[in-house]
Amino acid sequence: MEKCVQRWLVNASEWDPSPNEFWIAMSVLPQHEHSSVTRFVKIEDRKRALVSRLLQYALVHQVVGIPFDEIVINRTPQGKPYLEKHLNVKFPNFNFNVSHHGDYVAIASEPICLVGLDIVSCFIPGKESVSDFIRNFSSYFSSSEWEKIVNAGSDDDVLDTFFRYWCLKEAFVKALGTGVGYKLDYVEFHHKDWTDIHVKVDGVVLNDWNFWLSELQGKHRIAVARGHPRIASENYKKTLKQSHFDDDLYKLGFHLPNPVFVMRSVEELCSLFPVVK
Repeated sequence: MEKCVQRWLVNASEWDPSPNEFWIAMSVLPQHEHSSVTRFVKIEDRKRALVSRLLQYALVHQVVGIPFDEIVINRTPQGKPYLEKHLNVKFPNFNFNVSHHGDYVAIASEPICLVGLDIVSCFIPGKESVSDFIRNFSSYFSSSEWEKIVNAGSDDDVLDTFFRYWCLKEAFVKALGTGVGYKLDYVEFHHKDWTDIHVKVDGVVLNDWNFWLSELQGKHRIAVARGHPRIASENYKKTLKQSHFDDDLYKLGFHLPNPVFVMRSVEELCSLFPVVK
Protein backbone atom coordinates (compact mmCIF):
# COMPACT_ATOMS: atom_id res chain seq x y z
CA MET A 1 0.00 0.00 0.00
CA GLU A 2 2.79 2.45 0.85
CA LYS A 3 4.07 2.26 -2.73
CA CYS A 4 0.89 4.02 -3.83
CA VAL A 5 1.35 6.96 -1.44
CA GLN A 6 3.36 9.25 -3.68
CA ARG A 7 4.18 12.96 -3.49
CA TRP A 8 6.05 14.42 -6.50
CA LEU A 9 6.99 18.05 -7.10
CA VAL A 10 8.47 19.93 -10.07
CA ASN A 11 9.83 23.48 -10.00
CA ALA A 12 8.61 24.48 -13.45
CA SER A 13 10.28 27.89 -13.20
CA GLU A 14 13.67 26.16 -13.43
CA TRP A 15 12.81 24.58 -16.79
CA ASP A 16 13.65 26.92 -19.67
CA PRO A 17 13.12 24.87 -22.84
CA SER A 18 13.72 25.97 -26.41
CA PRO A 19 10.65 25.67 -28.69
CA ASN A 20 12.04 22.36 -29.96
CA GLU A 21 12.69 21.03 -26.44
CA PHE A 22 9.15 21.98 -25.45
CA TRP A 23 7.71 20.13 -28.47
CA ILE A 24 9.81 17.04 -27.70
CA ALA A 25 8.53 16.99 -24.11
CA MET A 26 4.92 17.39 -25.28
CA SER A 27 5.31 14.72 -27.96
CA VAL A 28 5.62 11.94 -25.36
CA LEU A 29 2.00 12.59 -24.33
CA PRO A 30 -1.02 11.17 -26.17
CA GLN A 31 -2.08 13.41 -29.06
CA HIS A 32 -5.41 14.30 -27.47
CA GLU A 33 -3.59 15.90 -24.50
CA HIS A 34 -1.71 18.42 -26.67
CA SER A 35 -4.60 20.87 -26.95
CA SER A 36 -4.85 21.03 -23.14
CA VAL A 37 -1.34 22.51 -23.24
CA THR A 38 -1.41 24.65 -26.38
CA ARG A 39 -4.72 26.32 -25.49
CA PHE A 40 -2.73 28.59 -23.19
CA VAL A 41 -1.12 31.69 -24.66
CA LYS A 42 1.57 32.45 -22.09
CA ILE A 43 4.58 30.12 -22.02
CA GLU A 44 4.51 29.89 -18.20
CA ASP A 45 0.93 28.60 -18.33
CA ARG A 46 1.84 26.14 -21.08
CA LYS A 47 4.78 24.86 -19.05
CA ARG A 48 2.64 24.25 -15.97
CA ALA A 49 -0.04 22.48 -18.02
CA LEU A 50 2.54 20.28 -19.74
CA VAL A 51 4.33 19.37 -16.51
CA SER A 52 0.99 18.52 -14.89
CA ARG A 53 0.21 16.02 -17.68
CA LEU A 54 3.72 14.55 -17.58
CA LEU A 55 3.41 14.00 -13.83
CA GLN A 56 0.05 12.25 -14.19
CA TYR A 57 1.13 9.76 -16.84
CA ALA A 58 4.55 9.12 -15.29
CA LEU A 59 3.11 8.49 -11.82
CA VAL A 60 0.38 6.15 -13.07
CA HIS A 61 2.96 4.19 -15.07
CA GLN A 62 5.44 3.89 -12.21
CA VAL A 63 3.00 3.25 -9.36
CA VAL A 64 0.28 1.19 -11.03
CA GLY A 65 2.42 -0.41 -13.72
CA ILE A 66 0.17 0.31 -16.67
CA PRO A 67 1.96 0.58 -20.04
CA PHE A 68 1.89 4.15 -21.33
CA ASP A 69 -0.18 3.27 -24.39
CA GLU A 70 -2.89 1.80 -22.14
CA ILE A 71 -3.20 4.74 -19.73
CA VAL A 72 -6.47 6.63 -20.12
CA ILE A 73 -6.88 9.74 -17.98
CA ASN A 74 -10.19 11.56 -18.14
CA ARG A 75 -11.78 14.40 -16.17
CA THR A 76 -15.06 14.72 -14.35
CA PRO A 77 -17.50 17.50 -15.33
CA GLN A 78 -15.96 19.47 -12.42
CA GLY A 79 -12.48 19.05 -13.94
CA LYS A 80 -10.90 16.50 -11.57
CA PRO A 81 -8.59 14.07 -13.39
CA TYR A 82 -8.98 10.34 -12.84
CA LEU A 83 -7.62 7.08 -14.22
CA GLU A 84 -10.10 5.04 -16.21
CA LYS A 85 -10.53 1.58 -14.71
CA HIS A 86 -7.83 -0.89 -15.81
CA LEU A 87 -7.17 -4.53 -14.95
CA ASN A 88 -3.64 -3.67 -13.76
CA VAL A 89 -4.91 -1.51 -10.88
CA LYS A 90 -4.42 -3.70 -7.81
CA PHE A 91 -4.96 -1.00 -5.19
CA PRO A 92 -8.43 -0.86 -3.62
CA ASN A 93 -9.08 2.76 -4.59
CA PHE A 94 -6.17 4.30 -6.53
CA ASN A 95 -6.70 8.04 -7.06
CA PHE A 96 -4.54 11.11 -7.49
CA ASN A 97 -4.72 14.87 -7.56
CA VAL A 98 -2.61 17.59 -9.14
CA SER A 99 -2.02 21.28 -8.49
CA HIS A 100 0.03 24.06 -9.97
CA HIS A 101 0.54 27.67 -9.00
CA GLY A 102 3.48 30.03 -9.16
CA ASP A 103 6.73 28.13 -9.63
CA TYR A 104 5.53 24.64 -8.79
CA VAL A 105 3.52 21.72 -10.15
CA ALA A 106 2.76 18.73 -7.91
CA ILE A 107 0.92 15.42 -7.78
CA ALA A 108 -0.19 13.20 -4.88
CA SER A 109 -1.69 9.70 -4.94
CA GLU A 110 -3.38 7.35 -2.47
CA PRO A 111 -4.45 3.66 -2.52
CA ILE A 112 -7.64 3.87 -0.42
CA CYS A 113 -8.44 7.37 0.84
CA LEU A 114 -9.34 10.35 -1.27
CA VAL A 115 -6.44 12.71 -1.84
CA GLY A 116 -6.60 16.44 -2.46
CA LEU A 117 -3.70 18.75 -3.21
CA ASP A 118 -3.28 22.49 -3.50
CA ILE A 119 -0.37 24.87 -4.03
CA VAL A 120 -0.54 28.62 -3.53
CA SER A 121 2.00 31.28 -4.38
CA CYS A 122 1.67 33.72 -1.50
CA PHE A 123 1.72 36.93 -3.50
CA ILE A 124 -1.02 39.41 -4.36
CA PRO A 125 -1.62 39.78 -8.09
CA GLY A 126 -1.78 43.46 -9.03
CA LYS A 127 -1.31 46.43 -6.74
CA GLU A 128 -4.09 45.96 -4.18
CA SER A 129 -3.39 46.41 -0.51
CA VAL A 130 -3.49 43.28 1.64
CA SER A 131 -6.74 44.34 3.31
CA ASP A 132 -8.43 45.08 -0.03
CA PHE A 133 -7.23 41.80 -1.51
CA ILE A 134 -8.39 39.51 1.28
CA ARG A 135 -11.71 41.36 1.60
CA ASN A 136 -12.65 39.97 -1.84
CA PHE A 137 -12.66 36.49 -0.31
CA SER A 138 -14.24 37.13 3.09
CA SER A 139 -17.41 35.17 2.23
CA TYR A 140 -15.36 31.98 1.80
CA PHE A 141 -14.28 31.85 5.44
CA SER A 142 -16.10 31.12 8.67
CA SER A 143 -16.29 33.92 11.24
CA SER A 144 -13.70 32.10 13.37
CA GLU A 145 -11.25 31.75 10.48
CA TRP A 146 -11.77 35.35 9.38
CA GLU A 147 -11.08 36.64 12.87
CA LYS A 148 -7.79 34.72 12.97
CA ILE A 149 -6.80 36.06 9.54
CA VAL A 150 -7.46 39.76 10.15
CA ASN A 151 -5.90 39.63 13.64
CA ALA A 152 -2.77 37.72 12.58
CA GLY A 153 -0.50 40.76 12.97
CA SER A 154 1.48 42.52 10.24
CA ASP A 155 0.34 42.59 6.60
CA ASP A 156 2.72 39.73 5.87
CA ASP A 157 1.28 37.69 8.75
CA VAL A 158 -2.29 38.40 7.61
CA LEU A 159 -1.52 37.34 4.05
CA ASP A 160 0.30 34.21 5.17
CA THR A 161 -2.57 33.17 7.43
CA PHE A 162 -5.07 33.86 4.66
CA PHE A 163 -3.18 31.65 2.19
CA ARG A 164 -2.74 28.83 4.72
CA TYR A 165 -6.49 28.58 5.26
CA TRP A 166 -7.19 28.98 1.55
CA CYS A 167 -4.73 26.23 0.63
CA LEU A 168 -6.34 23.79 3.10
CA LYS A 169 -9.85 24.56 1.90
CA GLU A 170 -8.86 24.03 -1.74
CA ALA A 171 -7.14 20.72 -0.97
CA PHE A 172 -10.29 19.51 0.80
CA VAL A 173 -12.78 20.39 -1.94
CA LYS A 174 -10.40 19.09 -4.62
CA ALA A 175 -10.26 15.76 -2.79
CA LEU A 176 -14.06 15.61 -2.90
CA GLY A 177 -14.11 16.46 -6.60
CA THR A 178 -16.62 19.25 -6.13
CA GLY A 179 -16.85 22.33 -8.32
CA VAL A 180 -16.35 25.98 -7.49
CA GLY A 181 -19.86 26.24 -6.06
CA TYR A 182 -18.97 24.39 -2.84
CA LYS A 183 -19.79 26.47 0.25
CA LEU A 184 -16.29 27.12 1.55
CA ASP A 185 -17.57 29.11 4.52
CA TYR A 186 -19.16 25.87 5.78
CA VAL A 187 -15.68 24.31 5.78
CA GLU A 188 -13.88 25.46 8.94
CA PHE A 189 -10.33 24.49 9.83
CA HIS A 190 -8.83 24.21 13.29
CA HIS A 191 -5.20 23.54 14.19
CA LYS A 192 -2.50 23.66 16.84
CA ASP A 193 0.19 25.91 15.42
CA TRP A 194 -0.69 24.56 11.95
CA THR A 195 -0.23 20.93 13.00
CA ASP A 196 -2.89 18.49 14.19
CA ILE A 197 -5.18 20.08 11.59
CA HIS A 198 -8.83 19.04 11.47
CA VAL A 199 -11.92 20.26 9.67
CA LYS A 200 -15.54 20.92 10.55
CA VAL A 201 -18.19 20.90 7.83
CA ASP A 202 -21.37 22.69 8.80
CA GLY A 203 -20.24 22.43 12.44
CA VAL A 204 -19.52 18.67 12.38
CA VAL A 205 -15.93 17.45 12.90
CA LEU A 206 -14.78 14.99 10.22
CA ASN A 207 -12.64 12.56 12.21
CA ASP A 208 -11.79 10.46 9.16
CA TRP A 209 -9.79 13.24 7.46
CA ASN A 210 -6.14 14.24 7.83
CA PHE A 211 -4.38 17.37 6.57
CA TRP A 212 -0.78 18.43 6.14
CA LEU A 213 0.44 21.93 5.36
CA SER A 214 4.03 22.78 4.49
CA GLU A 215 6.14 25.52 2.98
CA LEU A 216 7.99 25.53 -0.33
CA GLN A 217 10.78 27.87 -1.37
CA GLY A 218 9.84 31.21 -2.86
CA LYS A 219 6.86 31.88 -0.55
CA HIS A 220 4.66 28.98 -1.64
CA ARG A 221 2.43 26.78 0.51
CA ILE A 222 1.31 23.25 -0.26
CA ALA A 223 -1.52 21.32 1.42
CA VAL A 224 -2.48 17.66 1.24
CA ALA A 225 -5.88 16.30 2.29
CA ARG A 226 -6.59 12.61 2.92
CA GLY A 227 -10.07 11.38 3.76
CA HIS A 228 -12.98 9.01 3.38
CA PRO A 229 -14.45 8.59 -0.11
CA ARG A 230 -18.02 8.31 1.14
CA ILE A 231 -18.46 12.11 0.97
CA ALA A 232 -16.94 12.50 -2.49
CA SER A 233 -19.06 14.24 -5.10
CA GLU A 234 -21.39 11.89 -6.97
CA ASN A 235 -19.56 12.41 -10.25
CA TYR A 236 -16.22 11.57 -8.68
CA LYS A 237 -17.60 8.54 -6.81
CA LYS A 238 -18.45 6.99 -10.18
CA THR A 239 -14.74 6.97 -11.07
CA LEU A 240 -13.67 5.11 -7.89
CA LYS A 241 -13.53 1.36 -7.38
CA GLN A 242 -15.08 1.72 -3.91
CA SER A 243 -16.61 4.42 -1.76
CA HIS A 244 -17.30 2.23 1.28
CA PHE A 245 -14.76 0.15 3.22
CA ASP A 246 -14.72 -1.97 6.34
CA ASP A 247 -13.07 -0.19 9.26
CA ASP A 248 -9.86 -2.21 9.23
CA LEU A 249 -9.08 -1.61 5.57
CA TYR A 250 -9.95 2.07 5.77
CA LYS A 251 -7.80 2.58 8.89
CA LEU A 252 -4.92 0.93 7.04
CA GLY A 253 -5.12 3.58 4.33
CA PHE A 254 -5.88 6.43 6.70
CA HIS A 255 -2.81 5.81 8.86
CA LEU A 256 -0.28 5.28 6.07
CA PRO A 257 2.72 7.62 6.40
CA ASN A 258 2.48 10.93 4.57
CA PRO A 259 5.83 11.16 2.74
CA VAL A 260 7.71 14.33 1.92
CA PHE A 261 7.49 15.65 -1.62
CA VAL A 262 10.18 14.30 -3.94
CA MET A 263 11.60 16.80 -6.42
CA ARG A 264 11.47 15.68 -10.06
CA SER A 265 12.84 17.39 -13.15
CA VAL A 266 11.07 17.57 -16.50
CA GLU A 267 13.97 15.70 -18.08
CA GLU A 268 13.61 12.92 -15.50
CA LEU A 269 9.88 12.62 -16.18
CA CYS A 270 10.36 12.52 -19.96
CA SER A 271 13.00 9.80 -19.62
CA LEU A 272 10.31 7.47 -18.20
CA PHE A 273 8.29 7.59 -21.43
CA PRO A 274 9.00 5.47 -24.54
CA VAL A 275 11.17 7.20 -27.14
CA VAL A 276 9.01 8.95 -29.75
CA LYS A 277 10.09 7.92 -33.25
